[in-house]
Parts: sequence; structure tokens; C-alpha cells
Amino acid sequence: MTDTAIQTNQTNELTSNIQITESAQGYLTELLAKQNTDGIGVRIFVEHAGTPRAECCMAYSQPDEHNPEDLQIAYPNFTAYIDRPSIPYLQDAVIDYNKDRFGGQLTFRAPNSKVPKLGENASLEERINYVLASEINPNLAAHGGHVQLVDLLEQEGVGTTAVLKFGGGCQGCSAVDMTLRQGVEVTLKQQIPELTQVIDETDHSYTANAFYR
Repeated sequence: MTDTAIQTNQTNELTSNIQITESAQGYLTELLAKQNTDGIGVRIFVEHAGTPRAECCMAYSQPDEHNPEDLQIAYPNFTAYIDRPSIPYLQDAVIDYNKDRFGGQLTFRAPNSKVPKLGENASLEERINYVLASEINPNLAAHGGHVQLVDLLEQEGVGTTAVLKFGGGCQGCSAVDMTLRQGVEVTLKQQIPELTQVIDETDHSYTANAFYR
């Protein structure tokens, strides 16, 4: 981010170190000028954030579409609107523009889009999702599977229960119970001691994509 970029939002609580290089700023300035719309900017967000399918996206932000919850970063010739939930996933992100003989290409590097950095005050849900994304899902991906957190339950006499849902090659897999008990649950409890139980809500009667049947 250049020294001239100014970050603001409605509550002044949000910050981001996302960087739009000078060459990318120049390219975006030209692109926005072609829209002939006063006040048009760009909105930056992450689809499927925190998952292996995470994809960084940029879209036009029309003057009547600006979201007041977004973090606004004012560059000399345009404003970038950063989607609030995407901010942790855009930590250390760099948007650059590289010229080549065909014209040039806008590149988006976001090393934390799949696994965001956790802050000191990260919630239990964020910590569980971090372990799933950083340790568990990369291993399940070898079998075409994945798992996601769908709920957290507090039960008297039981404690905190994480409700998970398996998909891909794990859904309907005959080895999924062993995967849950010996892999997923053990890993989660080791990383998150206050978690007392892990259960699976997946319908394993559907076996079309199962790795083992």
C-alpha cells in the first residue's frame, strides 16, 4: 500500500495491510476511467474464504452499491472497498500488474485466503476452522474429501461439541468413522483443549463419490 492510501470505515475499527502496487493502481485507474461513472471504485473480496476453494475476487463498486461496512482504502484516483469478512483472509495480499507483450496481467497473491492468520482474540469457531483448513483438509484432499464446521453446541455435562459435515470422497466412505475418531477428533482436541466432543452430521447413505465403499 502506498503512503498516500488512507483507510477508513464507518466504525474506524478495521485495518488491512493489503497492497495494491503502483503499477496495479495505474491499470485500475485506466480501467475505471473507461466506465465513465463518477465515484466508481473496486470491491475486493474472497469467495469460499478459509477453504481449499478460496478465490480472490475484484469487481466494480458502483456509487449506489458501496457497502458502509466495508473497509475503504482511498488511493489517489479511486477507492478500494474491502469486504469486511474477507479482511483476515486478505492479510499480506498483494495486487500487482505485470506488463507483457500481450498487454499485461493483473495478479492477485493472497497467501492467507485459504488459511487466515489468527489474532490473539480469535473465537473458538475461527480456531476450529483454522485447524480444519491448515491441517485436516489438506490431508483429506488426498482422497478427494473435505470437512467443514456446521455448528458448535454447549451441552451441560458434555461441554463443547463441534458438529462437522464431510463431503467429497469422505461422504459415504466406509472408513469415515475411523477418520473422524482417529484423525479429525484427535487433531482438533490436541489443538483446541476446550473442545470435548466432535460429531458428524453427514448423510453417509449417499456413496456415489465415496473413496471407500
